[in-house]
Amino acid sequence: MRALITGVTGMVGSHLADYLLENTDWEVYGACRWRSPLDNVSHLVERVNRGDRIFFEYADINDTVSLIHLMEKVRPDYIFHLAAQSYPLTSFESPLDTLNTNVLGTCRLLEAVRVVGLDPVIHVCASSEVFGKIPPEKKPDTGIHEECPFHPASPYAISKVGTDLLGRYYAEAYGMKVMTTRMFTHTGPRRGDVFHESTFAKQIAMIEAGLIEPVVKVGNLHSLRTYADVRDAVRAYYMLVTVDPIPGEYYNIGGSHTCTVGDTLDMLLSFSPKKDKIRVEVDSERLRPIDADLQVPDCTKFKTHSGWEPMIPYEKTMEDLLNYWRDRIGRGENFLTR
Repeated sequence: MRALITGVTGMVGSHLADYLLENTDWEVYGACRWRSPLDNVSHLVERVNRGDRIFFEYADINDTVSLIHLMEKVRPDYIFHLAAQSYPLTSFESPLDTLNTNVLGTCRLLEAVRVVGLDPVIHVCASSEVFGKIPPEKKPDTGIHEECPFHPASPYAISKVGTDLLGRYYAEAYGMKVMTTRMFTHTGPRRGDVFHESTFAKQIAMIEAGLIEPVVKVGNLHSLRTYADVRDAVRAYYMLVTVDPIPGEYYNIGGSHTCTVGDTLDMLLSFSPKKDKIRVEVDSERLRPIDADLQVPDCTKFKTHSGWEPMIPYEKTMEDLLNYWRDRIGRGENFLTR
């Protein structure tokens, strides 16, 4: 069996590659741009060089020809489409790039599969951000379920609505085995430093190393999030494509720990020996024009179908994230103070 991961150099893609290499006998192909940073997959480079079940292939989801060539060469049995412009705040500054990459990029990928004549099981990764800013009085008591209306609160979220609908369209119109997920907040080692919990952890690690003043800069601390560990998330994605996959289905997936962003900051600070000396300051540059601030999922549909449950405790996820940044900073790497 051959699996293709778009966005293999990202946090989720790299953890998914790890999971598949450890838990299957599949060949794993990662689609990379020539300029893709390899930080998250550096531990796999030696295996790539040996051709040991993992291979990196050039492709860009903004280039149809490269995607057609990729499909003709790899001919995958499974596709995990994770590549995206994934940062909501950036999408306010770069809406056209976000829409092009996430909506048209998904369309290009699915068209490449179709025109080459392949029949893989395909996972299209949308986002919980499609639900957007749900008023408290309209949030179901059990959490956001699959049939809640979309109310996207950023160009990124709008792009993921398009991604979500494209996946279902190709399943219904062409009989392709496409399934869509709306994953809620998922994090852990390798999380990009533009996301709130990761920038908190990075700033704390830099403060501990004496690299910056003892001030953690934050955005909206009142937003409510439900957290999953990225390692649980990729296990869910594997189960999505292997446990009775149903073309055209769409699922909410998320963790079991719900708290405010401020609570997450407090948890990370609790791990630091310098916690009593660290101040917290709101930075207006970190605030979104509009925020999806009630991200609490109802994952009953996916859990009932697949048997998946999150296994890694929230506290371990956050401690591992902080230690990830401590390790990188301890190796002397330099980072922007964002």
